[in-house]
Amino acid sequence: MPLQSRHGSSSDLDELTLVFRSVRESSSSLVAPLSDADATVQSMPDASPAKWHLAHTSWFFETFVLAANLPHYRHFDPHYNFLFNSYYEAFGPRHARPRRGMLTRPTLEEILAYRAHVDAAIEHLLLEAPSPGIVEMIKLGCHHEQQHQELLLTDILHLFAQNPLRPVYRLGGDDSVAAAPPAASYEEFEGGIIQIGAGGLDFAFDCERPRHRVFIEPYRLSNRLVVNAEWTDFIADGGYRNPLLWLSEGWSKLCAEKWSAPLYWEERDGEFWTMTLAGLRPVNPAEPVVHVSYFEADAFARWAKGRLPSEAEWERVALNNPVEGNFLESDLLRPAAASATKSGMRQMFGDVWEWTSSAFAPYPRFRPSEGAAAEYNGKFMCGQQVLRGGSCVTPVSHIRASYRNFFPPDARWQFSGLRLAGDANEA
Repeated sequence: MPLQSRHGSSSDLDELTLVFRSVRESSSSLVAPLSDADATVQSMPDASPAKWHLAHTSWFFETFVLAANLPHYRHFDPHYNFLFNSYYEAFGPRHARPRRGMLTRPTLEEILAYRAHVDAAIEHLLLEAPSPGIVEMIKLGCHHEQQHQELLLTDILHLFAQNPLRPVYRLGGDDSVAAAPPAASYEEFEGGIIQIGAGGLDFAFDCERPRHRVFIEPYRLSNRLVVNAEWTDFIADGGYRNPLLWLSEGWSKLCAEKWSAPLYWEERDGEFWTMTLAGLRPVNPAEPVVHVSYFEADAFARWAKGRLPSEAEWERVALNNPVEGNFLESDLLRPAAASATKSGMRQMFGDVWEWTSSAFAPYPRFRPSEGAAAEYNGKFMCGQQVLRGGSCVTPVSHIRASYRNFFPPDARWQFSGLRLAGDANEA
């Protein structure tokens, strides 16, 4: 369901109420296959338990919307502000992120009751004809929760990958896409001054604004994502053993953590297998490579005599493509091979987040959101790389061409892959 409606008539509020319900119900459905133990354990400091994701997104609505705008609102539990604040310094001290998996209590049942308490209060507030500012904060809360829906699945995959039993989270839908991807080719694009960034009054995060002009040189962009067969060739050619392909920090990380293949890949009887949300399965040569870091993507691009696109180059092409593809709603829960029958650019949206060469930095004239949401994005504009396009576990209504995701360059557990670019004058 779209999250782009503007505040105005009662029909707008009715639509927002439906959107709110849909987002909250989707989160609940994602934890349905999990036990209380599954939802409690934390597999690494960068991941969070599913139970924490459910509670934190409710804390966000409670803190940013209800406590400030609903008279006589009763907090579900005063301790939750300490337990489920993520990184908002303005709201006081909080439980340490690496120790979220120690929270055996509250139980999953209690967290679901917390969600029901918050849901009822938000719906009551929506009946009171809230101000435009409150409406925008509720929209932000919905998009914030969709971010955590994706993170919840990403973290569950990492957790289950640590279990020798290789448990199945859920069997995904059938992959009806062609078994072999189309041949990779480049499309040429003119250079010049273009505009990127979110415009208009539809919802966007503050880091997507303002819309501004960028100069780009003529360039080429691959018609599809890099696939597992190509990555296997990279491995066989010594890609993980050649320091000349790697950025210095990336090579240090490779050596320290002994990278030799994408995260979750393991070799069995001469063949690669990979852990997915549907359990362990053979690596499909035709599917896009996934769970690679920016360092790996950059090294592969250098090996392939290409480069990663800038986010401006990517967005310029994405604006001419509809937001459609393999998203969470497809229920495949893994990247799919590109259609061999479709012409032009493929997989600009969905399947895997695409690493770009762009650092996550403020756009010209950027100003963080005012008020409590000021800490949402701006404070992270250092040491992060931009990814574009969404993935197979991203809700489709959450994505637009201007969307800027960001992660540290060594992050691998996200559903991240790549598309090659090049300069237009290259042969």
